[in-house]
Amino acid sequence: MKMNYPLTWRHDVNIDDVIVLTEIAKKTNVFNTEEISVVQELITDKLNRGATSDYLFLVAEHAGNAIAFTCFGIVPLTDNRYDLYWIVVDPGYQRLQIGAAILLKTEKIISQQGGIHLYAETSGSALYHATRQFYDRNGYQKIAELPDYYRDGDAQVIYRKVL
Repeated sequence: MKMNYPLTWRHDVNIDDVIVLTEIAKKTNVFNTEEISVVQELITDKLNRGATSDYLFLVAEHAGNAIAFTCFGIVPLTDNRYDLYWIVVDPGYQRLQIGAAILLKTEKIISQQGGIHLYAETSGSALYHATRQFYDRNGYQKIAELPDYYRDGDAQVIYRKVL
């Protein structure tokens, strides 16, 4: 299905996002309680530290409401390598190319900042099958799989895209 929603973009987070973006992540029914807490921590870090935070955000809005976000940042001690920490799309807007749009916009931001490689890590569990397919469709190369990383039987799968 083709995206036909006009989107606006913002690079900042605000106090309301602690709740709004967390709720979007919860609605996906993919992330556990600890992972949801991490979303809140990263938003709070960005709010508290501003430009000195290690975390950058891109928020997609439709009709004034946040519907998707990415969180990313430079990998410490590397030469222009970035991690994609989170990419989350509200379930009501999934399968409309919004994930691909926010990923592409995130990649452009990183490239403009001198980023050369973007890494994305995800679970090897069946729950994340669609996520892995998403990275494949969007030009990411699977470069590693670490067996039993998250727990027995749940590998960490690492993808990379050269920007």
